[in-house]
Amino acid sequence: MNHLDRFRMFPFAGPAIRRLNLAGFAVILVTNQSGVARGYFPESLVQQVNQRMQHQLATVGAHLDGIYYCPHASADDCQCRKPKLGMILQAARDHHLDVARSYVVGDRYSDVELAYRAGCASVFVRTGYGLGEETWHSGKWPRQPHAIVEDLTQAVGWILAHNQ
Repeated sequence: MNHLDRFRMFPFAGPAIRRLNLAGFAVILVTNQSGVARGYFPESLVQQVNQRMQHQLATVGAHLDGIYYCPHASADDCQCRKPKLGMILQAARDHHLDVARSYVVGDRYSDVELAYRAGCASVFVRTGYGLGEETWHSGKWPRQPHAIVEDLTQAVGWILAHNQ
């Protein structure tokens, strides 16, 4: 994404996040944004997208409790870039979360690996990059996610069913 007007949230995302909000979950976004380091877009665009996303979520009664992003490139070897634990540990400190009782939902193998390293469950979604990742790379994944689902709605259903 190189312009704010290109941001599109899946229509099911807000209602799915709202279900987690209503169930008492802290909903935290952790995302790699190496396009900043590579000069594809300024860091201010990431912040604008995050603001727009929060506004769109609010229109359906949903919210993110925190947003953490890594603006570094892979070569920078920072501690915040997924699958390293920097962002998830910072979120846990900031929001007093028990990482072992948390879930990572994502559309990249790095999200599965992040969950494994953090000691929490992973739910892989086929939306976004997910279907391509699964189709072309899942046979080489050293670890499999706890669940593979179509989208965030199904991920939330799986989380709620496994958190009783």
